[in-house]
This record gives sequence, C-alpha cells and structure tokens, in this order.
Amino acid sequence: MKNLAILGSTGSIGTQTLDVVRALPDRFRVVALAANTSDEALEAQMEEFQPALAVLTDEKAAARLAQRYRGRTEIQSGAAGLLAAASLAEADVVVTSLTGFAGLAPTLAALDAGKDIALANKETLVVAGELVTRRAREKGTDILPVDSEHCALFQCLQGEQRDTVESILLTASGGPFRGRSKDELAHVSIKDCLAHPTWSMGKKITVDSATLVNKGLEVIEAHWLYDMPYDKIQVVVHPQSVIHSMVAFRDGAVMAQLGVPDMRIPIQYALTWPERQPSNFRRLDFWNMGSLTFEKPDCETFRGLKLAYEAGKTGGTAPCLLNAANEIAVAAFLAGRIGFLHIYEIIEKTLSARPAEAGADYDTLCREDAWAREYAAGLVAERTR
Repeated sequence: MKNLAILGSTGSIGTQTLDVVRALPDRFRVVALAANTSDEALEAQMEEFQPALAVLTDEKAAARLAQRYRGRTEIQSGAAGLLAAASLAEADVVVTSLTGFAGLAPTLAALDAGKDIALANKETLVVAGELVTRRAREKGTDILPVDSEHCALFQCLQGEQRDTVESILLTASGGPFRGRSKDELAHVSIKDCLAHPTWSMGKKITVDSATLVNKGLEVIEAHWLYDMPYDKIQVVVHPQSVIHSMVAFRDGAVMAQLGVPDMRIPIQYALTWPERQPSNFRRLDFWNMGSLTFEKPDCETFRGLKLAYEAGKTGGTAPCLLNAANEIAVAAFLAGRIGFLHIYEIIEKTLSARPAEAGADYDTLCREDAWAREYAAGLVAERTR
C-alpha cells in the first residue's frame, strides 16, 4: 500500500490519478489532497477518499470550505498548506500536477522530506532542473515521470546502459494547427486553439501544445531526467499520438512505447513502478489502428520549440525566463488580450532582455521568475494599449 499526496487534485492529471486509485484500491491510499480554488470539487474528493489533510491555496476558497465542512479531514490554506501537504509524514509518493512555477516549492519540500515524486509538473525541471535533480540524488528519492512522453522514455530505457543511447525521440502530435502557415496562425481563435486533436488536457497545456512550447519544455525536461545532451534529443511529429516516444541505440535498434492516448496509463505506471498492475483502460487495437505517420517539426512557424532549445542550451536561468514569459503570454492569449503569434514575440523579447545566470539557487530563480513575469506583462500591456 502506497500513501499518496496529490497536489493539483481537481485538475486533469489529479482527477485521472484518482481514477487510478479507484481502480486499485488495495494498492493506494490518499492521505493529502491540494487544489487552488475549486472548493466544491475538493470537498467531494475529501468525502470519497477521507485524506488526513486537504489544502486550498486560495484563502477565500479555503474559508468557504472550512465553514461548511464537518468531516475529519484537516483543512489548511495558502502556500504553507501546500508545503505541508507535500511533506506530510504519512505520504510515500507526492503527485505534483500543479501548473507552472507554482509546482517548484512543493516539489523541493517533498524531496527534502524524503518523498518519491510522480512528476506531472514539467515546469519544475524546466525552471530548476539542476537544483531539483541534485536534491533528489542527495535525498535518495526517485523522480518518476508522469507525462506520456517521458513515461515512454523511462520505460524504453529500463535495463539499458545510458552510454548505448544514440538519441531520444520525443513524439509530438503537432497540435490543432499542424501544417498551417504563419499567416493563418495570425487569426486563429482561442476555441480553435483548445480543440486538441488527440488529447484532453487543461487549457494552458493545450495552448502550449498548439505553440509547440510544450514540446520544448519536454526537451528541457528530458535533458535533466535522462542526463542527455540537447543534440541527442530529437522531436518527431506523430499526429496519431500512438507512439508516445522512442529511444534509438548505437547498434541501430529503436525501442518505442505505444498505447492509446489515455493519461491514466502513464500515471498508473509511475505509481506502481517497478511493478505493472492490471487495468481496464482501453487497449490499442492494431487491426483497426490505421497508418502511423511522422514529420519533421516546423520550427520556423511554430517557434516555441526553437526558443526552448535555445534557452535550454543557454542554461542557467534562461529556461526560467522562458517559462515565466510563456505563462504570462498564454494567460493573456486565453483572456483575449493578445493574438496567438504574440506568444512567441513575448517569450523572445523577454529572453533577449535579460542575461542568464549560471548556478542559480531557489531564491535567485524566484527573483528571475518575478522579473520575467513583470517584463512580459509589460509587453502584453504595450500590445493592448
């Protein structure tokens, strides 16, 4: 029996993690749940799973919940509550499915408390890969990837020597705008952007998929998870989202992990590793699957991938600036304040305005994140005057 703390429990990954818990009740017990503002959804989860601790980072939402809740679960709020959930003594594994930079502090707190991490918050490694991986080594804890692509790579690398790897190949669906020109992208709507062809995800990550920034973040994440130089990380557009990623070895062999596009499969593997448990999730039907196709990504039109590679190779605080500028730009796009292509412009200008610092500690990363957000917000304001 593994005890789980689920950070971001009312979001897409969090709710699918709870599906896995429901399917394997003898394997998992939920001891902590954390969300942002969704007090009613969190309350329903509390009633079902009876955790020791529940957290809402939004103080007003937590107050609403505390006023009406009469159960035995302790309710906490704010950043302190989130850190308490991440480091709860009873927890064995912390599922970090918060969105953005907000996932970094609780991930570090969980590592410091000796918890294994089921990582769905890719921004944690993008922003602070060196810091986080070093902390995990020092504490002797495991970082188990939940993202479908990284879970695929993790599986393909099991039992293999890293010096035999020629390259890792991250697959990308290409998003809803695959094949469109820059001129066509200038006029796409928010609704169009959120219509992902194969995956059902939250709004922010769906926009990131459309810009290919998400794939760029995964490239940086792969660099830290697998200690892989950037020139050995290749992105391949695979619209069917059946092959989740591949590893090419020096003898010419390529290993791939295939499956239906269902996030519960990699979530379950991350939680049950090194074992595999039965599931009733939909199976891949090879007889009716049809053709699998592959393309080279268009990095000139979808510049998010190119910008991420550049930031990753620059290193230091550059990925932190990239992530912060992207979060601000995507929020502005979803609010209807800027166009789709302006996301790239804001990221690029933010990266150009600040030299990267090497060897950054947590306080430095927080400072650089705050600076980049303010600078990017200023660029948004200029666009909307």
